Amino acid sequence: MSVPLPSRSTPTDRRCILVIATLASFLTPFMSSSVNIALPVIGLEFGADAVLLGWIPTSFILASAIFLIPMGRLADIHGMRRIFFPGFVIFTAATLLCAFSDSTAMLIGFRLIQGFGSAMIFSTAVAALTAVYPPGERGRVLGINVASVYIGLAMGPFLGGVLTQAFGWRSIFLSVIPLGAIVILLLLMNRSEWTDTHPDHFDLTGSIVYGLMLLSLMYGLSVLPQTAGWAYIVFGLLMLAVFLRWELRVESPVLRVRLFLENHVFAFSNLAALINYSATFAVSFLLSLYLQFNKGLDPQTAGLILVAQPFVQAVLSPAAGRISDRIEPGVVASAGMGVTVIGLVMLALLTEETPMSFIIGALAVLGLGFALFSSPNTNAIMSSVERKFLGVASATLGTSRQVGMMLSMGIAMMIFSVVIGRVQITPEYHATLLSSVQIAFALFAALCVAGIYFSLARGRVRGEKV
Repeated sequence: MSVPLPSRSTPTDRRCILVIATLASFLTPFMSSSVNIALPVIGLEFGADAVLLGWIPTSFILASAIFLIPMGRLADIHGMRRIFFPGFVIFTAATLLCAFSDSTAMLIGFRLIQGFGSAMIFSTAVAALTAVYPPGERGRVLGINVASVYIGLAMGPFLGGVLTQAFGWRSIFLSVIPLGAIVILLLLMNRSEWTDTHPDHFDLTGSIVYGLMLLSLMYGLSVLPQTAGWAYIVFGLLMLAVFLRWELRVESPVLRVRLFLENHVFAFSNLAALINYSATFAVSFLLSLYLQFNKGLDPQTAGLILVAQPFVQAVLSPAAGRISDRIEPGVVASAGMGVTVIGLVMLALLTEETPMSFIIGALAVLGLGFALFSSPNTNAIMSSVERKFLGVASATLGTSRQVGMMLSMGIAMMIFSVVIGRVQITPEYHATLLSSVQIAFALFAALCVAGIYFSLARGRVRGEKV
């Protein structure tokens, strides 16, 4: 069943929404990837150990993951723009505050606020595009949106490295403010609601239990192998069971668990996204440390090398989106997952003497895999639900992505905690840092192999159903 366009949607409205969503989708990954390249410099200034450094990107991801589903539900109830607009203002304000942080704790706190704003953005942007564009154009538009994400990822390491080396790490946050102001101006100029509203009750209890679950699991991973770490993980799993039981019984759940039970395309596509990001997100974090500590590169050079992966993604994502309009999206996405495994295996072979050409080649392979996976997988998810669930579907996809990113960083921090310990990375710990990087990439490759099965298990997309 195709999704009809809202009666108020005109070609001009659609183009404006596309521009706003594309710019917003560029900013948050740009911020994440550029901050990653500055982590060694931030660590030296604040004297932070490897695990604490990991919390600078993780805090942003954690807040995003906790609030994506609730914000998506609120967007379904009240309208996409009413959530997107204040979310973008919060994100921009928190970005400015990050630039004035004078401790690791303060920076992590502002990153949490940034992540909250980001949740309001990403729970609505893809849903709005899906709502206003017909199925025949959806793959192309989602491909453009995914490309903007990858362009942000591509420009982040390089520009982040240049800014960090020339003006200090705080300039990364300040550089985002002008573009954020442009998006806010566009939002003020386009005041019409993007999608229909669906008045309903909001599941506050489920949202709180869901947040406690993610917070407990993530913090538990970061403090392993301590006993407290296992206690937090057990509590998080208990909260997961409580959450699922509650969501199946409540009249207006924050997350429609039955979507997963009744719609195999939706369920397996989200699971594939979760596994893909669990296996890949920490790549830039790990390589940023490896290139600057083990290879002795400056931030600018390290950032230039890291551009290879998202550059390939940005170039190929629109084409992959168009292909998924013509070929079964699940097949294209599964092929992408397979290519990703090859890139991760290559990175697991890194040593102190690995040539830069090999590293760049591995990143290019990863970029190809991501491009083939992301936009076709997004197309499969968003095309499998009715209009009234687009906000939740978008937020669920975003949550799968953010929880995957969170787990990826959690695995990396767990390995650091076990192999390196809670110490600042100085030359005597460079060998153990390399061992941690090798172990992490090997685990990620094995995880991605399992993801291929779930990607293939989704079946065919037959249009919006549930």
